[in-house]
Amino acid sequence: MGSLQFDFGGETVVVTGASSGIGRAAALAFGEAGATVVNADVDPDPHGVDENVPTHELIEQAGGTAAYVETDVSEHAQLRDLVAEAREYGGVDVMVNNAGLTLGDSLREADPTDLDRMYGVNVRGTFFGTQAAANDMIERGVEGCIVNTASISSNVAQFGQAGYDTTKGAIRMITRGSALELAEYGIRVNAVAPGQIATEFTEGWTEEANRKAEEDDFLKPLPMGRAGVPEDVAPAMLYLASEGAGYTTGELLAVDGGWQVL
Repeated sequence: MGSLQFDFGGETVVVTGASSGIGRAAALAFGEAGATVVNADVDPDPHGVDENVPTHELIEQAGGTAAYVETDVSEHAQLRDLVAEAREYGGVDVMVNNAGLTLGDSLREADPTDLDRMYGVNVRGTFFGTQAAANDMIERGVEGCIVNTASISSNVAQFGQAGYDTTKGAIRMITRGSALELAEYGIRVNAVAPGQIATEFTEGWTEEANRKAEEDDFLKPLPMGRAGVPEDVAPAMLYLASEGAGYTTGELLAVDGGWQVL
């Protein structure tokens, strides 16, 4: 199998929710590929059990350029401020709307306050993150890229996650609608749809998920026989932001170990 290399030298990449999980893996990968990376998160500290160095510091330790901007993506004004701060590094070339929240309540048990919070982060954060980045790119005359973090829940309902599923379904349509509107400016908008990914987002699920995968104990089996990890998703994000995907927009790219095949 061939090796995979990307070059984002001279580009500024903003990743929301980059302190941990998929966002952290993506930010580190963009940094390794030469990009200046701006981590937008509510907290710079990672949540992984074995992780203690903030993402932007890891990138800098490796010789890259990175920054942390405290950002609550559910706040429209903070997203605009984030993009404005990215101007200090030349402006946004790639926007990764990754920040997400799951509360996992069933339809009958869902709490309105919790649902509003989840919609604020997942839906408003993605919608207005896309808006802020697109307006910046258009103003600067840049044909940039936007990559959103969707989910297998964007297409398929999962038991007990009616609220979460609707937020990820919305992200799918934000991606498609934005791609349609922004194509005339040369701005591409795509999304990745991770499957069963073991991160702190799923409460330290790595060992348990792998055990379940090996024992075929999921509600739906994984053809590839293991849970995914954030490093499985990051390359898909870099691909969608690269020239290799130059004729791809409005796409939802599944990274799910074959979950949707069955």
